[in-house]
Amino acid sequence: MARPLAAQRRQDRFWDKLIPKIFLILSMVTILTTVGIVLTLVLETTRFFQEVSLLEFLTDTKWTPLIQPQHFGILPLICGTLLVTGIAVLIAVPIGLGSAIYLSEYAPDGVRRTLKPILEILAGIPTIVYGYFALNFLTQDVLKKIFPSIDTFNALSAGITVGIMITPMISSLSEDAMSAVPRRLRDGAYALGSTRLEVVFRVVLPAALSGIISSFVLAFSRAIGETMIVTVAAGSTPKLTLNPLESIQTMTAYIVQVATGDISHGGIEYSSVFAVGMTLFLFTLAMNVLAQYITRKFREEYE
Repeated sequence: MARPLAAQRRQDRFWDKLIPKIFLILSMVTILTTVGIVLTLVLETTRFFQEVSLLEFLTDTKWTPLIQPQHFGILPLICGTLLVTGIAVLIAVPIGLGSAIYLSEYAPDGVRRTLKPILEILAGIPTIVYGYFALNFLTQDVLKKIFPSIDTFNALSAGITVGIMITPMISSLSEDAMSAVPRRLRDGAYALGSTRLEVVFRVVLPAALSGIISSFVLAFSRAIGETMIVTVAAGSTPKLTLNPLESIQTMTAYIVQVATGDISHGGIEYSSVFAVGMTLFLFTLAMNVLAQYITRKFREEYE
């Protein structure tokens, strides 16, 4: 029995040494992929700024890299992106948070188990379907009756639809954060004579604040990076405007426009895609860093 036992121990030591190395290789794949993406963005963006000044890129109010005369001011694309994102957040935050409060604090167990999966189905719908829903139904059958002068492609329709799309993210993450609040905090508040509404707003929401705010920031980041909805529904008119009834263009929509066109590799038009991509990357990176900071700052520890 000594030999099989010794052989088993050698085999166990072999796997104990091999498994961490396998996991290290898998981790390095993701890290190297991220590094490769960042390097590609940096190299191509540097090439772009060798021909276009950073000052023009950040201050010019026109974006016409595909037509003459060419202008490379990113402000219209940033404005369009933030306009759609702002509308989406205004739609998603109250609906998502309200849904989370109901599911966490008011809904019976059976209702919760039924409604939450149904709500999360929205997250599984392809965004291209959302885009055509916004264009063919929301704009044509709803918004045009309310605003007859609205453009066929407009920021309002795209923003509302993006808001519907990110609602499950806010609802699910916020509900998880509120469900994680210990029951004894609720019971203590009830014992002091608090109503259910007071318990929700004075106990549960403050205790789950870090998770709730993180869900808002992550949803905001998701809305900024949305591509197909804004490509289909918002149009391709880079315009420095805050009017949601007009056609605009977002940063992601411009990238799609150029990627599906006949732009020669290596030209200034091609490099502009990476400059826009780098700007979008910095926006989303800032949102994720902010979410992590808020989570660390307001995380509640329960004993």
